[in-house]
Amino acid sequence: MDKFLIQGGQKLEGEVRISGAKNAALPLLAATILADSPIRISNMPNLRDVNTLVKLIAGLGVAIEYASDTVTADTSTLNNQFAPYDLVKTMRASILVLGPLVARYGEAKVSLPGGCAIGSRPVDQHLKALEALGAHIEVENGYVHAKVDGRLKGGEVIFDVVTVGGTENILMAAALADGVTTIRNAAREPEITDLANMLIKMGAKIEGLDTDTLVVTGVESLHGCDYAVVADRIETGSYLAAAAITGGRVRTTHTDPALLECVLDKFEEMGAEVTRGDDWIELDMQGKRPKAVSFRTLPHPDFPTDMQAQIMAVNAIGRGFATISETIFENRFMHVPELSRMGANIQVEGNDAVVTGVEKLSAAPVMATDLRASFSLVLAALAAEGETLIDRIYHIDRGYEHIEAKLQGIGAKIKRVSG
Repeated sequence: MDKFLIQGGQKLEGEVRISGAKNAALPLLAATILADSPIRISNMPNLRDVNTLVKLIAGLGVAIEYASDTVTADTSTLNNQFAPYDLVKTMRASILVLGPLVARYGEAKVSLPGGCAIGSRPVDQHLKALEALGAHIEVENGYVHAKVDGRLKGGEVIFDVVTVGGTENILMAAALADGVTTIRNAAREPEITDLANMLIKMGAKIEGLDTDTLVVTGVESLHGCDYAVVADRIETGSYLAAAAITGGRVRTTHTDPALLECVLDKFEEMGAEVTRGDDWIELDMQGKRPKAVSFRTLPHPDFPTDMQAQIMAVNAIGRGFATISETIFENRFMHVPELSRMGANIQVEGNDAVVTGVEKLSAAPVMATDLRASFSLVLAALAAEGETLIDRIYHIDRGYEHIEAKLQGIGAKIKRVSG
C-alpha cells in the first residue's frame, strides 16, 4: 500500500495549476447517460473516483473513452441499467447514475453506495425526490431498483435537508421528465451550477441557477455537446493552505476566485496577503506564523465542509486559539487524533473543536481516514520538524490529481513509497 514520506520545514513558493473539480466531474459524467448523441467533456481530472465512474458507465454498455484530460461518450450502445456493488462500493457518487438511467431508460438497479466514512449521508432524499416524479422504488438486498411507466412526470420536490447529490440526481432526472419540476431547498454549490450549465448546453430548460429553488421544464431529449469541467475550488484552497502553514507564497492558476471567497476571507483573517486575478489567486504569508481563525461549516455560499480539515491543520500552528463547528457531517473530526500525534492541541466536544495553536509540530507516523483529512495530514507534515510517514493515501488519490508532483513543483520534499 502506498504511503507519503514528507520532510517538513520547507517554505513553499511557486505556481500550482488547478485541475477540474472532482465534485463537478462526477455528476457531469453521470449526465452523459442523458445524451442521445456523442458528448465530450474536457478539463477532466485524472482521479481514482473519475476512473471508477468511467468504468461503471462503460459497464452500462456506453462507448466511453478517457484520454489525457478529456472524456468522450456515446450512449447509443447502452444496453444495461445495472450498477454492481463491486464498483459502487468504493464511491458514494455512483448513486448519481440512478436519476439519469430512470429518466432516459425507465429503469435502473444501482447498489447502495460506499465512499468516505465521514457520516451516514443517506440516499433517502434521492429516492424521495425520484418518487415525487413518479418513480416506483424498492430497496432490497443492498440495491435500489427504480422503475417508471413511460416518462417521469414533473412535480414539486422539497428536500428535508440540503443535499448536493440529491439536488444533482433530481436535476438530471427532471431534465427529461414530462412537465415542470420545482426543486425547493436545493443545494447551491458551484458544482451544481456547473452541472446545470452543461445540461442547458445539452438542451435542458433550467431556471434559478445559484438559488435554492430550481425550476426545470422537461424536454423530449437531450443532445451531446462540448463542455469543460469547472476549476476545483477545494484543491485551490488546499494549496493556498500549504502556503499559509509553511509561511510561503503560492499562486494557484486556472481557477476562479469567486468560487471560494468565504475561504479567502479566512486566509486574510489569518494575516495572509491574498491577491486575485480573473483566473488566479495568490497567497503570501510573508514568513509569518498565521493567526488561528474560528469558523462554522455550512452549505454554500458559506464555509465549505471540504475545507474544514485543511484550515484546522493551519490553525494547529496558529497564534492563539480558534473554535471550529462542523454542521454538515457528524463524523468529520477523524483527523484530530492524527494531528494530535504530531503535537497539535485540539479538544473535541460533539461537533465543535477548539484548536490552541502550538509553535511547532513534530513528525510522526500517521494514517489518513478520508479524502480531505488526508490533505490536512500532508499540510501538518509540510510544517512539522522531521520526516512524517502518511499511510492509507489511497484516500487522497480520490480527490487530488498529481499531488506529489504539484507539491514538489513548489518546493515540498515529498515522495510516494510502497510498503
